[in-house]
Amino acid sequence: MAEFLDITDVVCPVTFVKTKVALEELEVGEELEIRMNEGEPVRNVPRSLKEEGHQVLNLRGNNDGTYTLLVRKAED
Repeated sequence: MAEFLDITDVVCPVTFVKTKVALEELEVGEELEIRMNEGEPVRNVPRSLKEEGHQVLNLRGNNDGTYTLLVRKAED
C-alpha cells in the first residue's frame, strides 16, 4: 500500500518540496500517493518528479478540484 501525502493546503513551489521530502523517507520502489489541487501543482509536480527519475504511475481527477498522483520512488 502506498504512503499518502496531502498537499492541497500549500502552493508551488512548496508542493514539490513537500513531495520530495516525503519521497526521501521511502525506500526505493515504494509508492507515494499525493493529493493536490488542479492547476499549477498538476502541471509541475509530475513533471518535476519525472525529471528526478521517479516513475509517475497514475494521475486521476477526483471530481472536486483535486487530483491524486501515484508515484514510485526511483533510486537515489
